[in-house]
Amino acid sequence: MSGAGSVPVGDAHPALAACRFAGLDLRNRFALAPMTRVSATEDGRATDEMAGYYAAFAEGGFGLLITEGTYTDRAFSQGYLHQPGITDEAQADAWRPVVERAHAAGARVVLQLMHAGALAQGNRFRDRAAGPSAVRPMGEQLAKYRGGGPWPVPLEMTREQIAEAVEGFAAAAVRARAVGFDGVEVHGANGYLLDQFLTPYTNLRTDAYGGDAEGRSRLVREVTAEVRSAVGPGFPVGVRLSQGKINNFSWRWQGGDAEAGALFTAVASAGANYLHLAGSGRDWLPHGPTLPALARKVTGLPVIANGGLHEDAVARYVLDGPHADVLAIGTGALANPDLPRRVAEGAALAPFDPQVLEPLATLANARAYSNA
Repeated sequence: MSGAGSVPVGDAHPALAACRFAGLDLRNRFALAPMTRVSATEDGRATDEMAGYYAAFAEGGFGLLITEGTYTDRAFSQGYLHQPGITDEAQADAWRPVVERAHAAGARVVLQLMHAGALAQGNRFRDRAAGPSAVRPMGEQLAKYRGGGPWPVPLEMTREQIAEAVEGFAAAAVRARAVGFDGVEVHGANGYLLDQFLTPYTNLRTDAYGGDAEGRSRLVREVTAEVRSAVGPGFPVGVRLSQGKINNFSWRWQGGDAEAGALFTAVASAGANYLHLAGSGRDWLPHGPTLPALARKVTGLPVIANGGLHEDAVARYVLDGPHADVLAIGTGALANPDLPRRVAEGAALAPFDPQVLEPLATLANARAYSNA
């Protein structure tokens, strides 16, 4: 996991230490980052190939698996064709093999709950997306998720539709707990619905859900609180946040650390058990401040960091800081489903092949992972 692709044999890596994280006992501090694979059935059910995909990381030694974003209601939440959902019992039951195989291999698994909002480019229930305001998203739809061309202008969500979205998150979390997931993660990052409400250029509302930072954070606070209430005590609820977005990587919170700290504190007060800071790797400064460290300081909650953490020096810096408690690994994990074992053995990591990002529906990658 160094620049040379390995760590010295016998060099105890801090990520290999077991830990208690947000009420979960993890065998190490390596987490699989949530990565959309657009490989569910057309009606949103997880598949055998998906179960094999997640099992490969559990069998490869990851302590925690965070699933791809899973849509939560049958109104506006679905973001992509062949995205998995958890809107009914059939979709929920389809996740059971994923959970069972992960547990059998010694990993904990958290379901990520996602509402795409204005960035929906494939919704079998609606022919138009909805978001905080009728503002066309920046850029173009993503070809890797079966989209193309400019984003359409979304509908501005009514108060009733906002309430429906909140209830969708809560009901989905209850289903996740019922099928055996170890926790849920509310997706408030990367430009999707909750992040759209947080962002001033996509949220032009003048009601209680718009205006200043407090108003713009109302929806993520309400979702977190409703999910927390619905699942009851003893079931971890995380929230993933980011500055950059899939259609605007360079965006940064205008209020800097003050705005970030207020958001982290608000989400924690709403009932989050952990925070997950996505894309943090773009913000690492040698021996300098980081958003994960700020989140830990102002909330007292454990934090997952993400971004370039398959690199040995960065991983050690983040954990030894301590800037974060758990490392979410994305492309490094796709290239190395057995990354924790390789780190323990001091073995070289395989380089990332962009072809791995093809949907699991092609089956080739899924077979490779399940046989890894």
